[in-house]
Amino acid sequence: MINVRRRATLGLIAGAVGVAAVTGVTVNANAAESAAPRAAVASKGDVVANPSLDIDAALSAAEATLKAAEKGGHRVTVVVLDRSGDVQVQLKGDGAGPQTAESATRKAFTAVSFGQPTSALSARVTGPGATLRDIPGTLFLAGGVPVSVDGQVVGAIGVGGAPSGDLDEQYANAGANTLR
Repeated sequence: MINVRRRATLGLIAGAVGVAAVTGVTVNANAAESAAPRAAVASKGDVVANPSLDIDAALSAAEATLKAAEKGGHRVTVVVLDRSGDVQVQLKGDGAGPQTAESATRKAFTAVSFGQPTSALSARVTGPGATLRDIPGTLFLAGGVPVSVDGQVVGAIGVGGAPSGDLDEQYANAGANTLR
């Protein structure tokens, strides 16, 4: 004897088949396959290549930067960004303050965005009205340096935490110089 639950399920299936037969609805077993979206194909001319630091180079530069700061007796945070402004490496040195990570990130973001050291950009952010300083995520204090290959910016290094921006920039340059 068939239990009640099984009988109800069989009844629903039979009913659905009957409705499909009466209304002329057919079921395509491959419907899911044919409805699947296909990947768009772009021609080579439609693609832009954006070179960026690889992770090994970014880590090596960050370690060299932190080592230079430690040798100078300073507790800093080092941030290396890729060409898109995304963090590849962040190293917070022993004893670095809580503000140093954001400072280093914003300095590196500013350097990669404008392709210049943040110390060189600071003169351009004064005056009445809107300036570069109003762009979110930027920080126009010395300590951010872009990393370039063949004249093309591929990343940036930012340092925060030394007693002056000039020292932050000196340490960032020490890391960048290991990539040249």
